[in-house]
Amino acid sequence: MGRVHKRKNKQLSQEEIEEMELFLNRNNVEEEKVFQTISVHIKCKTENQKKLVNSIKQNEITICSGLPGSGKTFLSCGEALKLIKSRPKYKRIVLVKSITTLKGEEIGHLPGDLVEKMAPIMESFTDNIRKLIGRSRMEKLIELGVIEIVPIAFARGRSIDNSIILIDEAQNISMDNIRTLMTRIGDNSKMVIMGDVRQKDIRNKKDSSLEIVLEKFQGVEGFGCVQLRNPDDVVRNPIIKKIEDVFEGIDKKL
Repeated sequence: MGRVHKRKNKQLSQEEIEEMELFLNRNNVEEEKVFQTISVHIKCKTENQKKLVNSIKQNEITICSGLPGSGKTFLSCGEALKLIKSRPKYKRIVLVKSITTLKGEEIGHLPGDLVEKMAPIMESFTDNIRKLIGRSRMEKLIELGVIEIVPIAFARGRSIDNSIILIDEAQNISMDNIRTLMTRIGDNSKMVIMGDVRQKDIRNKKDSSLEIVLEKFQGVEGFGCVQLRNPDDVVRNPIIKKIEDVFEGIDKKL
């Protein structure tokens, strides 16, 4: 048998150490380059918006119901980006949304890979992130895995550590599924659950979880429950207030 040659311990040169660190942290280097070009500026226009932002900062889990155009998704995306940029313990933003909004469609029937299949569904997130940091930076963060898109079914069995988890359209998520999602939160993570209790597309509206979790987690330590339901909270287009007023009257007559 041939002799086995044991290599003597050799001290790495500074150049070799730097090359190894660069190899091991190549994504971190690219991430840092992207974040150096990102500056996130958000301004709360109402008291309830301030409550939402403060809740995200202060609590592990924030639950929010808001009118259309009240800025709940925009503010949540903005705070998530600010936390990722400024706090090293947060490594990524995980975006979760019910696919109920595609009525009559199965995600498997859509063309493309997972990101492409989910793209139409995730517009509420990606539109806002694009407004905050631009398309190219957003796409780069997705490519690097800093922004991760996760269908509800893919969240099962995971413990999501070191992340800001944003869950939208929670009014279309069942109690079983919201429980699954809430218990995915891992170490050094925050979660924001948002939606509008009056815009339920879920087949059985009694299965909707948002109203229930808003009520049941009110006052529980580590949780913040916020509602943006004042007409003044609608900051997108003033006509939305008029639309909501008319439909509110219709609902009362039904």
